[in-house]
Amino acid sequence: MRPMNSNDHLLNLFQKIYGPGGEIISGRAPGRVNLIGEHTDYNEGYVFPMAIEFEIKMAIRKRKDSIVRVYAVDYDQLVEVSLNKELTCNPQYQGCNYPLAVLWALNKNGIKLPGMEIAFSGNIPLGAGLSSSAALEVATAKVVQKLTDFSMDPVVLAKLCQFAENEFIGAKCGIMDQFVSMMGREEHALFLDCRSLDYQHIPLNLGAYSILICHSGVKHSLVDSEYNIRRRQCEEGVEILTTRFPQIRALRDVKLEQLENCHSEMNPAVYRCCRHVINENNRVLESIEALRRQDLISFGQLMNASHDSLRDDFEVSCAEIDLLVDLARQVPEVLGARITGGGFGGCTVNLLPARQEERFMEYVRGNYLKQTGIEPEFYISSPANGAEVF
Repeated sequence: MRPMNSNDHLLNLFQKIYGPGGEIISGRAPGRVNLIGEHTDYNEGYVFPMAIEFEIKMAIRKRKDSIVRVYAVDYDQLVEVSLNKELTCNPQYQGCNYPLAVLWALNKNGIKLPGMEIAFSGNIPLGAGLSSSAALEVATAKVVQKLTDFSMDPVVLAKLCQFAENEFIGAKCGIMDQFVSMMGREEHALFLDCRSLDYQHIPLNLGAYSILICHSGVKHSLVDSEYNIRRRQCEEGVEILTTRFPQIRALRDVKLEQLENCHSEMNPAVYRCCRHVINENNRVLESIEALRRQDLISFGQLMNASHDSLRDDFEVSCAEIDLLVDLARQVPEVLGARITGGGFGGCTVNLLPARQEERFMEYVRGNYLKQTGIEPEFYISSPANGAEVF
């Protein structure tokens, strides 16, 4: 499936729900696929995602009172809250919690907000690990910024969206998803240092190759999954490492030799988590260099190594995802295949010749359906621009 873009449908729905009149502001923010660099972001390491053409679209209009009304088109759900009361996360609100999280975070940062009406819709597959939640947060931040005309650097705004998801929603995600949704660039992937937030837009010159995303049909929730357990295991590893190497602040700072020196003091699962992060950071750096010299074969090999590490060391894959990767690697022309996103389901990302897309999808679909009873979905996307207001 390739994305289709139209804003007219959302605007028509907005006026149907809320009535005509007033200035309506529209905006969009993309999802993302991470090409390599998984579970490194909250360890102050390196990531290499790209924004995708699947996105959240949002419309907003100011009210004269303190009421906020949020309509989630895809859930057919309308939520109404008052800014005169402390906003709280309500499980019954589903996707509407994410715009409310951003409003809560803006308020915490001293931004005075008016009442408003919001409607949003998107074509980012939910539960696929393609960051629909981050896109929704970033879209909210951008349109509310336009609506209220407050000044904030986009990097700071991305951090505020991360804060909203961490503290209001309760998902302890790193900065990558919100950052690339905010800062993505067409025809480029984004190399991000998650400690300094220094970043570079790296041209994604794939030539005759393309990025194909395959959804396993197994959905996950970062809040409810073992994501937070893995994060705690990484923190436990750092605590042990710092007793011997006090200069270490995060796994980003650790060399493999240092990890081996502390191996006997660590729970085996903690050791493997640390080993993955250290090696994954190195793979990201090697991937950037491979792309700069247009060596797609090496880039694909690093993608493969990343998946193997996520499966065996970090243990965030699952049988369905491993099957998708195995099937992809059985297609001779495929250069690389790996899980992408938080894990425990979601999607794989594959690097293959554009002329082989149909053959690849036919082969993987048939075999995956036969072995799992699930029909996978496929998404093809070029690198997209980050968030915009119309």
